[in-house]
Amino acid sequence: MKVTEHLNASKGTLFSFEILPPLKGKGIKTLYDGIDPLMEFKPKFVNVTYHREEFVYKERQNGLLEKIAVRKRPGTVGICAAIMNRYDVDAVPHLICGGFSQEETENALIDLQFLGIDNVLALRGDSIKSEPVFVPEPGGHQHANELIFQIHQMNQGRYLMDDYKTDPTDFCIGAAGYPEKHFEAMNMEDDLYHLKKKVEAGADYIVTQMFFDNKKYFDFVDSCRKAGITVPIIPGLKPLKSLKHITFIPKYFFIDYPVELSRALVKCKTDSDVEKVGIEWCTQQSKELKAAGVPCIHYYTMSNSSSVRAVASEVF
Repeated sequence: MKVTEHLNASKGTLFSFEILPPLKGKGIKTLYDGIDPLMEFKPKFVNVTYHREEFVYKERQNGLLEKIAVRKRPGTVGICAAIMNRYDVDAVPHLICGGFSQEETENALIDLQFLGIDNVLALRGDSIKSEPVFVPEPGGHQHANELIFQIHQMNQGRYLMDDYKTDPTDFCIGAAGYPEKHFEAMNMEDDLYHLKKKVEAGADYIVTQMFFDNKKYFDFVDSCRKAGITVPIIPGLKPLKSLKHITFIPKYFFIDYPVELSRALVKCKTDSDVEKVGIEWCTQQSKELKAAGVPCIHYYTMSNSSSVRAVASEVF
C-alpha cells in the first residue's frame, strides 16, 4: 500500500519511523531489535535509509595506493523485503543520486517492483566526504528532481531503453523538505522553488528534515501552500539522545535549537541528562503537532528506538 493511500485512509495522525541498515557484518537481528519495540504503535510504513559509498586507500604490494569504494551499510533492498515479510508493514527505501548511474537506478527500481515494494523516498544524497561539493556519477543525476522524474517516467512505462514494450511501475514517490532551508539554497524562496520542482517532477508527498521548533514547520507548510505545493507534508522529529547531539546536530544538519531547549541542554552533564530532555521536548512537539492535525509524525531513530518509544507511548 502506498504512503499516500495510508494518509488518505487515516482519520488521525499516523506514526512512522526511519531506521539505519546494520553495518556490514552485522546480522539482521540488530535491525529487528530496533524495530520490535515500536511495532505496538502500529506504524503504517518504515523508512530504510541508504548511505552512499566511502573511499579508502589501501597500499598495494608495489607500494602504490589503490582507491577502493566501501559501502558500510549495504542491503537496503533486501532489508525492505525482510521488514515487509516479518512485520506486514510497508517499507520505504531511500534512493539517492550519489554513486549511481541512471541505468543502475532503473535496475534497482525494477528489483523493488519485483519484490512488491511500491514506495520510495528520492533524495540527492550527500557528497563524498573528500569532495567539497556534490559530484554526480557519470550518467547519473545531479539533482533529486531528476531522480524523481526518472521514477515518474517509469510509472508511465518509459524506461531508458525504448526499443521494447515495457510495463509501467507504480511507485509512490516521497521527497525531502527543509523547514529551515537546505544549506546549499541561497534563501528560503530559492529552496521552495527547488522543492516545487520536485513535486512537478512527480513527488507525491514530502517528509521534512528534523526540526525542534514547531513554528518553523507550520511556517514552512504555509509557505509551501502559498507557493502552490499541495502534496502532504509529513513532519520529521528526532529525540536528542547524547551530549554529542548538542553540537553535532546543528552543525551537520544546519538547524537551530529554540532558546528554551538550548538552555535546558547546556545544563546537561551526561548522556542520560540529554536523553531525558530530548524525550520531554520531542513529546511536547509531538503532542502539539498531533493536535494540529498533521497527517503523520515521522521519527528518526538511527536504529536506537528507546527514546522514540518513550515519546510514542505518551502520544500514540
